[in-house]
Amino acid sequence: MELFVWALDSEVKSLHRHNVRLRIIGDISRFNARLQERIHKAEALTGNNTGLTLNIAANYGGRWDIIQGVQQLAVQVQEGRLRAEQIDEEMLSQQICMHELAPVDLVIRTGGEHRISNFLLWQIAYAELYFTDVLWPDFDEQDFEGALHAFANRERRFGGTDSGVDNA
Repeated sequence: MELFVWALDSEVKSLHRHNVRLRIIGDISRFNARLQERIHKAEALTGNNTGLTLNIAANYGGRWDIIQGVQQLAVQVQEGRLRAEQIDEEMLSQQICMHELAPVDLVIRTGGEHRISNFLLWQIAYAELYFTDVLWPDFDEQDFEGALHAFANRERRFGGTDSGVDNA
């Protein structure tokens, strides 16, 4: 965690100068108070930046993300601000990490792994998955271009079937 504190301290000003908004997604409540304070300060400093958003997953899991969203809705039901039958996908989507960002289009998994490992389970429901044997430290611009080329050549159906299949 000291490395995380050091990185926040050393890099957040540079991110801010370059108009990058920093977001830490995950259960930061389990971090020590000093690290939580640094995270909050870094997010506050960069919160109005519009160039791009850098999301760092720290103590994050897709199942945790969905559960915390359900818990937030359950509190609203318990307080009488919401009826259980009003809950739908869109409402839950608004409680999930990164809800304010565009949907994930492409997930690149390096290192020969062919699983998503509890990462962004809700957010990648309709994302295209790209798997490569290249290890992350070796993943370069050429590898990235290959992933983008593969993505560009896919037919995206967002859960539907292609038009040539009889849906009857």
